[in-house]
Amino acid sequence: MILANLTAIVRKEFQSYFYTPFAYIIAAFFWLISGFFFNAILDQLTQDISFLEQSGQISQSVDVASQFLEAFSGVIISLFLVLLPALSMGLYSEERKRGTLELLATSPVNNWVVAFGKLLGVISLLIVLMVPIWIWETIVFSAANPPVSIQIILLTHLSLFLISTAILSLGMFVSSLTDSSVLAYILTFILILFLWIIDLVANSIIEPFSSILSHLSLFDSYNNLVRGVLEPSSLVLFASYIFIGIFLTAQSIEILRFQRS
Repeated sequence: MILANLTAIVRKEFQSYFYTPFAYIIAAFFWLISGFFFNAILDQLTQDISFLEQSGQISQSVDVASQFLEAFSGVIISLFLVLLPALSMGLYSEERKRGTLELLATSPVNNWVVAFGKLLGVISLLIVLMVPIWIWETIVFSAANPPVSIQIILLTHLSLFLISTAILSLGMFVSSLTDSSVLAYILTFILILFLWIIDLVANSIIEPFSSILSHLSLFDSYNNLVRGVLEPSSLVLFASYIFIGIFLTAQSIEILRFQRS
Protein backbone atom coordinates (compact mmCIF):
# COMPACT_ATOMS: atom_id res chain seq x y z
CA MET A 1 0.00 0.00 0.00
CA ILE A 2 2.81 2.42 0.93
CA LEU A 3 4.74 1.54 -2.23
CA ALA A 4 1.63 2.08 -4.37
CA ASN A 5 1.01 5.49 -2.78
CA LEU A 6 4.66 6.44 -3.17
CA THR A 7 4.69 5.43 -6.84
CA ALA A 8 1.49 7.40 -7.51
CA ILE A 9 2.92 10.52 -5.86
CA VAL A 10 6.21 10.27 -7.78
CA ARG A 11 4.36 9.86 -11.07
CA LYS A 12 1.97 12.72 -10.33
CA GLU A 13 4.78 15.06 -9.28
CA PHE A 14 6.98 14.21 -12.26
CA GLN A 15 4.16 14.60 -14.79
CA SER A 16 2.96 17.86 -13.25
CA TYR A 17 6.13 19.61 -14.43
CA PHE A 18 5.17 18.96 -18.06
CA TYR A 19 1.61 20.27 -17.80
CA THR A 20 3.01 23.81 -18.10
CA PRO A 21 5.91 25.30 -20.09
CA PHE A 22 7.97 25.42 -16.89
CA ALA A 23 9.88 22.15 -17.37
CA TYR A 24 10.56 22.91 -21.03
CA ILE A 25 11.92 26.38 -20.21
CA ILE A 26 14.14 24.97 -17.46
CA ALA A 27 15.40 22.18 -19.74
CA ALA A 28 16.08 24.55 -22.63
CA PHE A 29 17.99 26.97 -20.39
CA PHE A 30 20.01 24.22 -18.72
CA TRP A 31 20.91 22.42 -21.95
CA LEU A 32 21.75 25.65 -23.75
CA ILE A 33 24.08 26.98 -21.04
CA SER A 34 25.65 23.63 -20.19
CA GLY A 35 26.13 22.82 -23.89
CA PHE A 36 27.83 26.16 -24.48
CA PHE A 37 30.26 25.68 -21.59
CA PHE A 38 30.81 22.01 -22.51
CA ASN A 39 32.04 23.05 -25.94
CA ALA A 40 33.90 26.14 -24.67
CA ILE A 41 35.81 24.30 -21.94
CA LEU A 42 36.70 21.37 -24.20
CA ASP A 43 37.81 23.68 -26.99
CA GLN A 44 39.92 25.83 -24.65
CA LEU A 45 41.63 22.84 -23.05
CA THR A 46 42.37 21.34 -26.46
CA GLN A 47 43.88 24.60 -27.71
CA ASP A 48 45.97 25.02 -24.56
CA ILE A 49 47.38 21.50 -24.76
CA SER A 50 48.04 21.87 -28.51
CA PHE A 51 49.93 25.10 -27.92
CA LEU A 52 52.03 23.60 -25.13
CA GLU A 53 52.87 20.57 -27.26
CA GLN A 54 53.91 22.71 -30.21
CA SER A 55 56.11 24.87 -27.99
CA GLY A 56 57.72 21.78 -26.47
CA GLN A 57 56.58 22.56 -22.95
CA ILE A 58 54.91 19.16 -22.49
CA SER A 59 57.07 16.04 -22.41
CA GLN A 60 54.32 13.55 -21.57
CA SER A 61 50.61 13.04 -22.18
CA VAL A 62 48.23 15.25 -20.23
CA ASP A 63 45.01 13.99 -18.66
CA VAL A 64 42.74 16.44 -20.48
CA ALA A 65 39.62 14.40 -19.68
CA SER A 66 40.07 14.76 -15.92
CA GLN A 67 40.78 18.47 -16.23
CA PHE A 68 37.68 18.86 -18.38
CA LEU A 69 35.52 16.89 -15.94
CA GLU A 70 36.64 19.01 -13.01
CA ALA A 71 36.01 22.29 -14.86
CA PHE A 72 32.67 21.23 -16.34
CA SER A 73 31.33 19.85 -13.05
CA GLY A 74 32.05 23.29 -11.57
CA VAL A 75 29.82 24.82 -14.25
CA ILE A 76 27.06 22.29 -13.56
CA ILE A 77 27.04 22.91 -9.82
CA SER A 78 26.92 26.66 -10.45
CA LEU A 79 23.89 26.16 -12.71
CA PHE A 80 22.30 23.96 -10.06
CA LEU A 81 22.51 26.80 -7.54
CA VAL A 82 20.14 28.75 -9.79
CA LEU A 83 17.97 25.92 -11.13
CA LEU A 84 17.42 23.68 -8.10
CA PRO A 85 15.53 26.30 -6.08
CA ALA A 86 13.32 26.78 -9.16
CA LEU A 87 12.59 23.04 -9.25
CA SER A 88 11.77 22.81 -5.54
CA MET A 89 9.92 26.09 -5.06
CA GLY A 90 6.55 24.75 -6.18
CA LEU A 91 6.63 21.35 -4.48
CA TYR A 92 4.32 22.53 -1.70
CA SER A 93 3.77 26.26 -2.27
CA GLU A 94 1.61 25.55 -5.32
CA GLU A 95 -0.45 23.10 -3.23
CA ARG A 96 -0.97 25.86 -0.68
CA LYS A 97 -1.91 28.38 -3.36
CA ARG A 98 -4.46 26.04 -4.96
CA GLY A 99 -5.86 25.01 -1.60
CA THR A 100 -5.04 21.35 -2.20
CA LEU A 101 -2.46 21.17 0.58
CA GLU A 102 -5.26 20.97 3.13
CA LEU A 103 -6.63 17.93 1.31
CA LEU A 104 -3.14 16.45 1.25
CA ALA A 105 -2.67 17.15 4.95
CA THR A 106 -5.95 15.48 5.91
CA SER A 107 -5.52 12.49 3.59
CA PRO A 108 -4.72 9.02 5.00
CA VAL A 109 -1.35 9.01 3.20
CA ASN A 110 1.58 9.31 5.59
CA ASN A 111 3.36 12.70 5.53
CA TRP A 112 6.72 10.98 5.12
CA VAL A 113 5.45 9.10 2.06
CA VAL A 114 4.15 12.33 0.50
CA ALA A 115 7.40 14.23 1.18
CA PHE A 116 9.61 11.39 -0.06
CA GLY A 117 7.43 10.91 -3.13
CA LYS A 118 7.58 14.58 -4.05
CA LEU A 119 11.35 14.55 -3.61
CA LEU A 120 11.71 11.49 -5.86
CA GLY A 121 9.49 13.18 -8.44
CA VAL A 122 11.69 16.25 -8.73
CA ILE A 123 14.83 14.08 -8.69
CA SER A 124 13.37 12.19 -11.66
CA LEU A 125 13.11 15.48 -13.54
CA LEU A 126 16.71 16.30 -12.63
CA ILE A 127 17.84 12.94 -14.02
CA VAL A 128 16.05 13.72 -17.29
CA LEU A 129 17.93 17.03 -17.45
CA MET A 130 21.25 15.25 -16.94
CA VAL A 131 20.78 12.56 -19.62
CA PRO A 132 22.08 14.66 -22.58
CA ILE A 133 25.13 15.67 -20.53
CA TRP A 134 25.92 12.03 -19.78
CA ILE A 135 25.69 11.28 -23.50
CA TRP A 136 28.05 14.16 -24.35
CA GLU A 137 30.53 13.01 -21.70
CA THR A 138 30.39 9.40 -22.89
CA ILE A 139 31.31 10.49 -26.42
CA VAL A 140 34.19 12.69 -25.24
CA PHE A 141 35.60 10.29 -22.65
CA SER A 142 35.48 7.34 -25.07
CA ALA A 143 38.10 9.15 -27.15
CA ALA A 144 40.25 10.26 -24.20
CA ASN A 145 43.92 9.29 -24.16
CA PRO A 146 44.96 8.48 -21.51
CA PRO A 147 41.53 7.08 -20.57
CA VAL A 148 39.78 8.90 -17.76
CA SER A 149 39.42 7.02 -14.48
CA ILE A 150 35.96 5.47 -14.08
CA GLN A 151 36.24 6.09 -10.33
CA ILE A 152 36.66 9.83 -10.87
CA ILE A 153 33.65 9.94 -13.20
CA LEU A 154 31.44 8.01 -10.78
CA LEU A 155 32.51 10.05 -7.75
CA THR A 156 31.97 13.33 -9.60
CA HIS A 157 28.45 12.41 -10.62
CA LEU A 158 27.73 10.87 -7.23
CA SER A 159 28.71 14.17 -5.61
CA LEU A 160 26.46 16.09 -8.03
CA PHE A 161 23.57 13.75 -7.29
CA LEU A 162 24.00 13.89 -3.51
CA ILE A 163 24.37 17.66 -3.24
CA SER A 164 21.43 18.16 -5.62
CA THR A 165 19.22 15.84 -3.59
CA ALA A 166 20.21 17.58 -0.37
CA ILE A 167 19.42 21.02 -1.84
CA LEU A 168 16.09 19.82 -3.27
CA SER A 169 15.17 18.27 0.08
CA LEU A 170 15.86 21.52 1.93
CA GLY A 171 14.08 23.49 -0.78
CA MET A 172 11.05 21.24 -0.39
CA PHE A 173 10.86 22.14 3.29
CA VAL A 174 11.09 25.84 2.50
CA SER A 175 8.32 25.40 -0.06
CA SER A 176 6.07 23.85 2.59
CA LEU A 177 6.25 27.04 4.66
CA THR A 178 4.76 29.49 2.16
CA ASP A 179 2.19 29.75 -0.62
CA SER A 180 4.51 32.00 -2.66
CA SER A 181 6.75 30.15 -5.10
CA VAL A 182 8.85 33.29 -5.58
CA LEU A 183 9.45 33.62 -1.85
CA ALA A 184 10.27 29.91 -1.64
CA TYR A 185 12.83 30.35 -4.43
CA ILE A 186 14.46 33.35 -2.76
CA LEU A 187 14.65 31.69 0.67
CA THR A 188 16.03 28.47 -0.78
CA PHE A 189 18.64 30.36 -2.78
CA ILE A 190 19.70 32.28 0.35
CA LEU A 191 19.94 29.00 2.28
CA ILE A 192 22.09 27.42 -0.43
CA LEU A 193 24.26 30.51 -0.62
CA PHE A 194 24.81 30.35 3.14
CA LEU A 195 25.80 26.68 2.91
CA TRP A 196 28.20 27.66 0.11
CA ILE A 197 29.99 30.35 2.11
CA ILE A 198 29.71 28.68 5.51
CA ASP A 199 33.45 27.94 5.41
CA LEU A 200 34.18 31.66 5.17
CA VAL A 201 31.85 32.29 8.09
CA ALA A 202 33.55 29.55 10.10
CA ASN A 203 36.97 31.11 9.53
CA SER A 204 35.81 34.40 11.02
CA ILE A 205 34.54 33.08 14.36
CA ILE A 206 36.17 31.46 17.37
CA GLU A 207 36.44 27.81 18.32
CA PRO A 208 34.61 25.52 18.88
CA PHE A 209 31.93 27.18 16.73
CA SER A 210 34.37 27.45 13.83
CA SER A 211 34.93 23.68 13.69
CA ILE A 212 31.22 22.95 14.01
CA LEU A 213 30.30 25.25 11.13
CA SER A 214 33.09 23.99 8.89
CA HIS A 215 31.78 20.42 9.26
CA LEU A 216 28.33 21.56 8.10
CA SER A 217 29.58 22.70 4.69
CA LEU A 218 27.89 20.82 1.86
CA PHE A 219 30.31 22.17 -0.70
CA ASP A 220 33.41 21.11 1.21
CA SER A 221 32.16 17.52 1.12
CA TYR A 222 31.22 17.96 -2.53
CA ASN A 223 34.75 19.16 -3.40
CA ASN A 224 36.27 16.17 -1.60
CA LEU A 225 34.24 13.74 -3.71
CA VAL A 226 35.07 15.57 -6.94
CA ARG A 227 38.76 15.28 -6.07
CA GLY A 228 38.28 11.52 -5.66
CA VAL A 229 38.32 11.50 -1.86
CA LEU A 230 35.50 9.25 -0.67
CA GLU A 231 35.02 9.82 3.05
CA PRO A 232 32.20 8.28 5.13
CA SER A 233 31.74 11.64 6.88
CA SER A 234 30.85 13.27 3.54
CA LEU A 235 28.23 10.63 2.77
CA VAL A 236 26.79 10.96 6.28
CA LEU A 237 26.59 14.74 5.89
CA PHE A 238 24.69 14.50 2.60
CA ALA A 239 22.36 11.85 4.00
CA SER A 240 21.74 14.02 7.07
CA TYR A 241 20.73 17.05 5.01
CA ILE A 242 18.41 14.91 2.88
CA PHE A 243 16.83 13.36 5.96
CA ILE A 244 16.47 16.75 7.69
CA GLY A 245 14.68 18.18 4.65
CA ILE A 246 12.22 15.28 4.50
CA PHE A 247 11.73 15.26 8.27
CA LEU A 248 11.05 19.00 8.54
CA THR A 249 8.69 18.86 5.57
CA ALA A 250 6.74 16.00 7.15
CA GLN A 251 6.52 17.93 10.43
CA SER A 252 5.39 21.06 8.59
CA ILE A 253 2.51 19.17 7.02
CA GLU A 254 1.76 17.45 10.32
CA ILE A 255 1.30 20.87 11.93
CA LEU A 256 -1.14 21.78 9.18
CA ARG A 257 -2.91 18.45 9.69
CA PHE A 258 -3.21 19.20 13.42
CA GLN A 259 -4.59 22.67 12.72
CA ARG A 260 -7.25 21.24 10.43
CA SER A 261 -8.27 18.48 12.82
